[in-house]
Amino acid sequence: MKIKKQLPALIAALLVTGFIALTMLVTSANALMNKNGTVVSDNPSAVSLTTDVNQAQIDQLQARINEYQQREVQYQQMLQENQQQIQQFQQFLAAMQQAGLIQIRRDGTILINARRGGDD
Repeated sequence: MKIKKQLPALIAALLVTGFIALTMLVTSANALMNKNGTVVSDNPSAVSLTTDVNQAQIDQLQARINEYQQREVQYQQMLQENQQQIQQFQQFLAAMQQAGLIQIRRDGTILINARRGGDD
């Protein structure tokens, strides 16, 4: 009875092992035949050159980031100044409207109330 159970287990183990070995063999052959792979360089100057180029690109990108951050600060300052000017203009219009010099309609048009000299 033991031999009947051991035989299918042995066959299954051999099949799994064979499948794994075949997979490893196909993967290895594919890696060896792949022409798009990277070439290993034994030349230390090639590694140094690549590092220098990468560092130059990093420095260039960092400079650009700094430039954009400075522009952002300038734009924020301009935005605050413009918001202050708009607020002053709105206050001026409100004062003129309260004084009866202008009338602002719902559609945004502004009517200038004409006062005749001497009618005061």
